[in-house]
Amino acid sequence: MDKPEVPFEGEQLALDPDFAQQIHKLHLLTVYGRWLFAGFLWLTIAPFCLWDLRTEIYLLQEYFTWVGLRYALIFHPLSTLGLSFCIAMTTSVLVWQSRNILWGLPLKEQEHLQKQVYHIRQQGSTHPLWKWVCK
Repeated sequence: MDKPEVPFEGEQLALDPDFAQQIHKLHLLTVYGRWLFAGFLWLTIAPFCLWDLRTEIYLLQEYFTWVGLRYALIFHPLSTLGLSFCIAMTTSVLVWQSRNILWGLPLKEQEHLQKQVYHIRQQGSTHPLWKWVCK
């Protein structure tokens, strides 16, 4: 069974004006999804990590030194890993979105979004993203 090929990017955009709007909607869903994931991490992982570091945070508020911060992070590796993961995900979303705002979507990402929209349209209303992208 051969899969139907995805039409050439410019060809599909020229034929269907709704296609560009659906690509934009899918991109917005991607942006919102990434920010929701980053927020979810800050609401779930970060409180436990900060709670584990509460005594060190209290001491650092009284007598802050960089060495004190370093040892607080070294002696609580799971908390350090959790906070690092939260910071890394937030930074990656910020950099990704800033790149998209400043220089636009890369061609490879545009083609990927077009293929996803084409797939959503082919599957129809049974696809989980149908009502957000195609309606």
